[in-house]
Amino acid sequence: MAERVLSTRDLNRALLARQLLLERSRLPLVRALERLGGIQAQYAPSSYLGLWSRLEGFELAHLTRALERRRAVQGTLLRSTIHLVSAGDYWSFALGSRSARQAAWLRYDKKRLSNADLEGAAAEVRSLLAGKVAHRDELLELARRRDPERPTHLWNGLSAWVELVRAPPSGTWDRRRADLYALAADWLGRPDTTPEQGLKLLLRRYLGAFGPARLADVANWAGVPVANLQTAAEGLRLRRFRNEESAELVDVQRAPLPAGSTPAPARFLPTWDATVLVHARATQILPEEYRPLVFDTKTPHSTPTFLVDGSVAGKWRVERSGKNATLTLESFETVPAAAKRDLRGEAERLVRFHEPDAESHAVVGAG
Repeated sequence: MAERVLSTRDLNRALLARQLLLERSRLPLVRALERLGGIQAQYAPSSYLGLWSRLEGFELAHLTRALERRRAVQGTLLRSTIHLVSAGDYWSFALGSRSARQAAWLRYDKKRLSNADLEGAAAEVRSLLAGKVAHRDELLELARRRDPERPTHLWNGLSAWVELVRAPPSGTWDRRRADLYALAADWLGRPDTTPEQGLKLLLRRYLGAFGPARLADVANWAGVPVANLQTAAEGLRLRRFRNEESAELVDVQRAPLPAGSTPAPARFLPTWDATVLVHARATQILPEEYRPLVFDTKTPHSTPTFLVDGSVAGKWRVERSGKNATLTLESFETVPAAAKRDLRGEAERLVRFHEPDAESHAVVGAG
């Protein structure tokens, strides 16, 4: 039987549904993180803003409390970038991507630091951190003794050789610099999974959060070779589709697949939201003509954006002046009147969430 062909709009609506952007969810926070495949979190507020757009009744304290209680955790994981994941998913994400992260770093740093150099430095980090939390400056001093010329460079590479988590209060809404570290094995307990099992979970999490998709898209997101994912896919019961270019797409069973005609509400995305990165390009949640407006050499981290009818239609920012908070909308296109009302209503709720202690809140601009 011929495989079903999914249009770009079908893929867009599937992504929105799985990312909880068609309708806010009442899922518990930890289950939502697993449903979303984690959240990219180089900028601490991004996690809070991303969850606000996706969860009914979300409050700042909900995520901070989950981090303090070690039910959610931040660590350097996929593509050697900081991700927020559930405690239960942490070791699968770490071990499933570890060998690829190490290989990528050794290619990047060829002829300077060897695997033996990094193993030795990692052993020193484990000894220094055993049973305690340490500040980044203390760890950088350790790196400086081994590599006086580029200690920060060595420190950045070490995340692929020793699993560390960011310890609250660092990396939270109130203290945004993620500069306190603990050993993941101390913070969460030792792993009870293998790299092979971790890869399988990474594949399932991606498809449940962003699918249907090509294995190449999963590889781009996870930062692992496609060949490794092909091995991980063996034995999994996957649905198969085709896109409009006839490329094969795979998917987990029973994941949402709404019609392309499904209405999509206005939604706000934070810096680094994973939906606008290149692995999700096929969904056109970020129209290609707007990509240079969201990512450029001066802002490689992306700007916060808003969605109209399931696609990025502009960017936003919040500014604070004394006790007054203003959210400014900068549209890339003319926003239809009906969508504009929806967008402004969402913006008014967001500025109050973003600046809860301000005495006045305003929204300007709307396209």
